[in-house]
Amino acid sequence: MDAASLNWLSATDAARAIAEGAINSEQLVEACLARIRDIEPAVQAWQYLDPEHAITQARARDLDRSEGRPCGPLHGVPVGIKDIIDTADMPTEDGTVLHAGRTPDRDATVVTMLRAAGAVIMGKTVTTECATFTPGKTRNPHNPERTPGGSSSGSAAAVAAGMVPLAIGSQTNGSVIRPAAFCGVYGFKPTHGLIPRHGILKLSRTLDHVGVFGRTIEDVALICEQLTGYDERDSDTRPRARVPFVSTLAEEPPLTPQVVFVKTPVWDRAAAETQEAFAELTEVLGAQCETYECPESLREAWDWHRTIMEAEMAANLDLEWQKGRDRLSESLRTQLARGREVRALDYQQALARIPVLNQGFEELFSSYDAVLTPAAPGTAPMLAATGDPAFSTLWTLCGMPTLSMPLMKGSDGLPLGVQLVGPRHGDARLLRAARWLVSRVQAN
Repeated sequence: MDAASLNWLSATDAARAIAEGAINSEQLVEACLARIRDIEPAVQAWQYLDPEHAITQARARDLDRSEGRPCGPLHGVPVGIKDIIDTADMPTEDGTVLHAGRTPDRDATVVTMLRAAGAVIMGKTVTTECATFTPGKTRNPHNPERTPGGSSSGSAAAVAAGMVPLAIGSQTNGSVIRPAAFCGVYGFKPTHGLIPRHGILKLSRTLDHVGVFGRTIEDVALICEQLTGYDERDSDTRPRARVPFVSTLAEEPPLTPQVVFVKTPVWDRAAAETQEAFAELTEVLGAQCETYECPESLREAWDWHRTIMEAEMAANLDLEWQKGRDRLSESLRTQLARGREVRALDYQQALARIPVLNQGFEELFSSYDAVLTPAAPGTAPMLAATGDPAFSTLWTLCGMPTLSMPLMKGSDGLPLGVQLVGPRHGDARLLRAARWLVSRVQAN
């Protein structure tokens, strides 16, 4: 195995190679660091990176293995962590000058879980300002004049550029799915409450999700299986059996999956080439794909999402508003100002619509395994903005699991993301259906 190209290994292959002794963690981390040295000046995916600390962790993992200590499923595999997720040994600055130099005294729950699984915490990846819309410094690895998306900009770019095989992000609107689509990697946002959020910058309890980025669906399954669980400090998690992502993904579906291509009320925001590409995709899927057009009345869901998100953001970022609003971007100030004006009646009515929406989609999922829809309106736009999250909004509001898959390209040669959506708590089965869809597309 060429040591210089180890950084391009999938997480699944890297974990297997380390477990079998074909490579060690230090070699893998060194290869990733070499790639970062080469390409970071152009991509700028990292907010904090201490190469010596990464190597020290890798050597400790290698020592554990050589001395016969228990090794987890991610033993020795480097993972990038979005810089809104607390790390006790690295700063967490949340993409804002108001939190510059902030160093937590303990890890977020997901970081603790990653360490327990044997992962090497590589460093902190760039986030947009407070995980909202104002871009950070990161560039799209496919074209530095284009956005990597947001808010999990650095996480998606780091995986796409071969800097790490895995990274963690978050989504309150479209902050995992959109960057994955623009950067051409797999991005997964699980069911709301499946992965604990303790120790992560809180924007909206109702809408915040932890998400992951990987090079393959198998990588997504591998890391998600380590992150799901109950945490009493996150009241949206529940005590339940751990989701068997890896074994479910390895199974053949009991029946050939049936998907439904859904045109939501924001379908008109899709670029012409996106609409053409999805027409071709549904033709490839043939009898296994039907089309459904949502009623226009569903357009109100995007307003409900904004009402909930901005009201809860205003409450959770009240200290930043009171003490430093003049140092926030105009975009964030505008969001927080709107949130502070939301009426309690409108907020409560918006919350009450979520279970009604989910009940309606349960009927749809009784006939179909997954919903097919664009991950974004088109390919990555220019750097001035992080792109339109509209194709994620409805599914985030409903708390459904969603996966962005790098299956197509636009006329500009940039990735064009395909999004697959599953029913709540159907996460592993969604990945299994996605594997089928990928194989079906690749066979054509």
